Amino acid sequence: MPTMRYVILHGPDGLQYVEMPASHAYQLSALLLRLHKEIGKLTADNVPQLPHVSAECSDLELHDPSASVISGLDFMNRLEQRFAEIREQSYPLISLLTEIRALLAQLEQWYEEEYGA
Repeated sequence: MPTMRYVILHGPDGLQYVEMPASHAYQLSALLLRLHKEIGKLTADNVPQLPHVSAECSDLELHDPSASVISGLDFMNRLEQRFAEIREQSYPLISLLTEIRALLAQLEQWYEEEYGA
């Protein structure tokens, strides 16, 4: 059984609990911090609102029946899709998309190696 970590996010959609391989959780946190640093430079009108990283933890026990855990792969696919839809003309958006896609590719490879999926 692989070791997982949980990245707890808060944002426009409330709290989100993202399950990541322990070896990649810090990368999600760092990526979101970088995106927050750069997102204010975007001039497009369809820039998504991003959640903020609240915490990372090794164990997570949810007591709220409406709360659920999101797989890191699902979270990254949605993030990539949201950024791919941005129609930016002034800021080099490709650099942010490259960072998102790099982590997404790493996760896809990790899941392939761990689960053969």
